[in-house]
Amino acid sequence: MRRREIVTLLGVGVAAWPFAALAQQSDRMRRIGFLTGGADDTNSRAMYEAFRQGLQQLGWIDGRNVRIDARFGGADPVRIRKSAAELIAFSPDVILVAGSAAAALLLQETRTVPIVFTIVLDPVGFGFVESLAQPGGNASGFMQFEYSLSGKWLELLKQMAPNVTRAAILWDPTIPAGIGQFAVIQSVAPSLGVDVRPISLSNMSETERAIAAFAAQPNGGLIVTGSALAVTYRDLINSLAAKYKLPAVASNRIYVPGGSLISYGVDFVDQNRRAAAYVDRILNGEKPADLPVQAPTKYELVINLKTAKALGLSVPQSLLSRADEVIE
Repeated sequence: MRRREIVTLLGVGVAAWPFAALAQQSDRMRRIGFLTGGADDTNSRAMYEAFRQGLQQLGWIDGRNVRIDARFGGADPVRIRKSAAELIAFSPDVILVAGSAAAALLLQETRTVPIVFTIVLDPVGFGFVESLAQPGGNASGFMQFEYSLSGKWLELLKQMAPNVTRAAILWDPTIPAGIGQFAVIQSVAPSLGVDVRPISLSNMSETERAIAAFAAQPNGGLIVTGSALAVTYRDLINSLAAKYKLPAVASNRIYVPGGSLISYGVDFVDQNRRAAAYVDRILNGEKPADLPVQAPTKYELVINLKTAKALGLSVPQSLLSRADEVIE
C-alpha cells in the first residue's frame, strides 16, 4: 500500500472517531430521577404520569432510551433525604423534583447533578437560584405561583361568603414564601373590609386551639396558604373547617375533595408535563444555569357545592361558569 493511501485511510479513520463517539453517546440509555415530597397517591402519580408522557412526546421513552427512577417521599423529611441520596447514587443525567421541601433536601445533597424543579414557592428566597432570569447553579424550573395570587384567595372568600369580616390565614412562618403570601393578603384586606389574623402551622396542637378560639366569634373564614406543612395537615384542616363551619379557601385543588369550599391555584399536573421540555433541553446539552425559571401559565378553580350547601352559601353563577371542576 502506498504511503498516500495509508495517510488517507488514517485521516478518514481519525475523522470518523468523533462521529462514532457521538453515535455511541446518543444511543446510550439516559437516566432520569423523579422525586416528590408527597405520598405515592393519586395526586403524585398523576404528576409523575404527566411528566413521563411529556417526555414521551419529546422522544424519550422509558425503558427504551431513558430509564426513569421515581421516589415518593410521603411528606417525611428523613425519607425524602434518603430517596434523594438513592437517586444521586444512580448518577442520573437530570432529576425532576416536585415541591419546595423536596427540592431543598435534594439541593443539600448535590450542587452538581442537573435539577429541574416544579411546585416551588419562592426559588430565589429559598436559595435554589440566584435569580429567576439567570439561575446560575445546577437547578432551574417552575414556580408554584406569583405572590400576587395570594390576594385572590381573600377576594374569593368574600365572593363565596359575603358576610365574612374576619379571616384566619394558615401559614408556615418559617419559610420565605409563608411571609410573602401573608404580606400580600394583609395588603388587600382593608379594601375588602376583612381583618386578617395569621395562624401558624408549625405546631398543630396550638393550631387547633387557635382555630377554635378564632371560630368563637362570628363571620370568620379560613385561607390555607401554600406550604408543605399545609398539605401534610390538609385532612385535619378540613375537619376543623367543617367542625367550626368556617368557609375555607385553599391554594390547591387537593384540599377541595376533602371539604374545603374552594381552591384557586396552579395546575400541578400541567406544570410537571411542561417540565419535561426542560429535562429534554438538559439531555440535549443545555445547563440549568442558563434556563430561566418559568412562571405558571395554567390555574385551576375548583368549587365544592356540597360544602357550600352545608355552610348555607349560594355560589355566584359567575364563579360556577369559570370553575374548572365543581364537586357536588
